[in-house]
Amino acid sequence: MPWATPARRFSLASTTQGVSLVRKAVIAGNWKMHMNCAEARAFADTFRGQVENLPDDRQVVIAPPYLAIPTLSEALRGTPVAIAAQNVHWDKKGAYTGMVSAPMLLEHGVTHAIVGHSEPRKYYSETDEQINLRARTAQIYGLIPILCVGESLDQREARETERVIHRQVEQGLEGIAPDRLIVAYEPIWAIGTGKSCAAEEANRICGLIRGWVGDPDVIVQYGGSVNPATIDALMAQPEIDGVLVGGASLDPISFGRIVNYQVPVGVA
Repeated sequence: MPWATPARRFSLASTTQGVSLVRKAVIAGNWKMHMNCAEARAFADTFRGQVENLPDDRQVVIAPPYLAIPTLSEALRGTPVAIAAQNVHWDKKGAYTGMVSAPMLLEHGVTHAIVGHSEPRKYYSETDEQINLRARTAQIYGLIPILCVGESLDQREARETERVIHRQVEQGLEGIAPDRLIVAYEPIWAIGTGKSCAAEEANRICGLIRGWVGDPDVIVQYGGSVNPATIDALMAQPEIDGVLVGGASLDPISFGRIVNYQVPVGVA
């Protein structure tokens, strides 16, 4: 039986800074622990040409490792590419070894922050409550959180996909303003495996997420083994507003093909 719940709206305190998002395609690359500063600079040298004529209906975001953020930000200055962090702490400073705060990220032109990715959830035991704190903090400082949600293979086979994702959305977005938010549906079983969720199924889940958030204009992405061969079919789906790309975002030509996706005439 499909997991259903009444749509709910999320709010944020009036201290929040930033501007509302317009629903448009957001193509984001998550480099994870790849690319040093020299490699990031070389990537940018080639990638600049890939976004010279980027259509106005989409935005490109790249999340490099923390140490490469200043290099990539400077190398892509003047292009339509925004810089994201791969995570953000909920405090502005303190005794948090290995963490990075929102004010630190803002100093280097960061505009987005990924929160709730399955790898920190798995390797660092991040909870939905901690992820919610990260997302709230991002918005308070004017960053746009990219909240990742998704089910494991075991959960999928047990037909728990909708229940799991609903919980992640509900707990992760408590106190969050949906007009300055991106939600990325990343089925864990499809991340880095070469297996991609069927475009129609990804579209269905993204539509459910939009309903659970309670805002028809919230931006919902798909992530999970996205590559040049799958991008056009994914972006032809009406509920998918973009993609969160892993390995395919490390090559400037491959990622260039993805950001310059083409939806068949009459589909969009």
